[in-house]
Amino acid sequence: MTAALCVYSATFMRYSLAVTPKNYLLFLCHFVNEGSQLTQGYRYLNWHHWGGREQAAATSVSGVLDAAKESAKKVEVKAKEAVGK
Repeated sequence: MTAALCVYSATFMRYSLAVTPKNYLLFLCHFVNEGSQLTQGYRYLNWHHWGGREQAAATSVSGVLDAAKESAKKVEVKAKEAVGK
């Protein structure tokens, strides 16, 4: 769908400037849509084909491990304080 909308927007960007009088509002509308669709296509390719999913998984796993280590240190400090009293 993204590819179809890219072609559609590019085609009508061309035709909005080919008619007389030039329709700049239509051009701007399709220009924004073209940019949005290209961004969405890039995000899809990055996530599914260029390692974005694996990078996100690695980041989230390391984040969880770091949070768990911090929590364990806090518990250890509190346990030492309780035993020392």
